[in-house]
Amino acid sequence: MKILICNAGSTSLKFKLWNMPALNILAEGRVERVGSTDAVFHYLNGGFAIRQSSLSIPDYTAGIRMFLDALSAPEGGAVASLSEIDAVGFKTVLAKGFYGVHELTEEVKEGMRAYFTVAPAHNGPYLEAIAVFEKLLPDVPRVGVFETAFHRTIPMARRVFPVPYEWYEKYGVMRMGYHGASHGFIAQKLAGRRRVISCHLGGSASICAILDGKSVDNSFGFSLQMGIPHASRTGDVDAYLVPFLMEQGLTIKEIYDGFGKNGGLKGISGTSGDIRDIDAAIRAGSERAKLALDILATHIIRYVGAYAMELGGVDAIAFTGGIGENYAPLRRTVLEAMGFMGMVIDDKANAHGTGERLISAPKSAIEAHVIPANEELMVVRSTYALINSK
Repeated sequence: MKILICNAGSTSLKFKLWNMPALNILAEGRVERVGSTDAVFHYLNGGFAIRQSSLSIPDYTAGIRMFLDALSAPEGGAVASLSEIDAVGFKTVLAKGFYGVHELTEEVKEGMRAYFTVAPAHNGPYLEAIAVFEKLLPDVPRVGVFETAFHRTIPMARRVFPVPYEWYEKYGVMRMGYHGASHGFIAQKLAGRRRVISCHLGGSASICAILDGKSVDNSFGFSLQMGIPHASRTGDVDAYLVPFLMEQGLTIKEIYDGFGKNGGLKGISGTSGDIRDIDAAIRAGSERAKLALDILATHIIRYVGAYAMELGGVDAIAFTGGIGENYAPLRRTVLEAMGFMGMVIDDKANAHGTGERLISAPKSAIEAHVIPANEELMVVRSTYALINSK
């Protein structure tokens, strides 16, 4: 069975074609800067590669069509015909009433639309990408692997917010939990450890408490706005900032933009939400950039400490995502704060290693791991299981 996985961002598209159940990657591609006249297209099939830049790719339709054309091209194609594709899987985020793995019927898509205001940066791009595949591959099943699926095991005491209970009953207001594919992958990789804290640190970031392979808490809330700071989203802030700032003359749009587009690392540092830019600014002496990093570390440490209490201790902590995998200074700050728990860092492995590795010393009471994210693997397994069950 050949399954195509599509990961849609606000201005990007990523693809992988898998042969299942062997888990062989037949081809992969990436489109960057969708919606511009300076887009970039990458395609790789074994030793055959395409890289084109300065392209005009105005929308998802053009980007998806470009990948599908390469996929079935006489030279370098991975399939003789697009009819060989058995299913398309998406790492979807949120749909009202649908929290696991579902075929993307009209009812499920309506559930995604119902929560558009909760996840506007995610549900909008995915609905657009799904619509394109409906048009280009109308007979191929489309499956959504929702990020909330892994977190359905969070206990009610941690799931329900201390708001009027009827808000939970009537509107479904509760802790959803996200980055399920990433944290689920960490749970599988560290299956032999009972108490695990998973730190997915990237442009979007979250911490997850995992007990016996199951999620029991996640720093995200009802939306992807809550938790530790993100690249441009604030994370945890006081809800009463909204009426206060409106009294100061800000519009609701200005406030939401401040929370979602101009907050987080970007808002504090004054540079961008990219850790590489922040690191360069720190080296150049920027106090605001250093403050942004300190605030991020403080929030991570706060959640790690809380989750250590909830789990009754920690056997392993894992760092994943772009920042978690690549930015050693932040890992060091977090792990040093765990020193009283018996954490001992392997400085060389933390500072100079690459790829999956152990970064705690042999005498450490807690294992510390760097594990590259592999959300697509989780999505293709879930998609295959659903399609194969029919």
